Amino acid sequence: MAEKSYFYGLGRRKEATATARLFAGKGQITINGKPAAEYLSGNKALEAELTDPLALVEKQKDFDVTILVKGGGISGQVDAIKLAISKALATVSEDLKGTLSKAGFLRRDSRMVERKKYGLRGARKKEQFSKR
Repeated sequence: MAEKSYFYGLGRRKEATATARLFAGKGQITINGKPAAEYLSGNKALEAELTDPLALVEKQKDFDVTILVKGGGISGQVDAIKLAISKALATVSEDLKGTLSKAGFLRRDSRMVERKKYGLRGARKKEQFSKR
């Protein structure tokens, strides 16, 4: 039976869902078929945040990462990708899991947008009070 040639991780944040596959490689990151820099429109802060889990365990040049992401906005997608990469790295080695866990990369951020309520302008904003 053939052994798997990649490590898999799933991450979610807000309405975004990301799956990450880590292949042995040179450190290239592909998101939805595009290079990460192109997908994130050259946003250096988000690009740096994307590679935080890999940088923490010093595996930036050891893996090529292929990511499929859908839903949500760009910030939520980056957080989902970060969690997916962290989970995939945790399956690589048990000691990497401890390092990532201590840094908080294996914890899902469960905060979601509060729903809009009937009779209000948003989730909480009310109509302006009129005395007369």
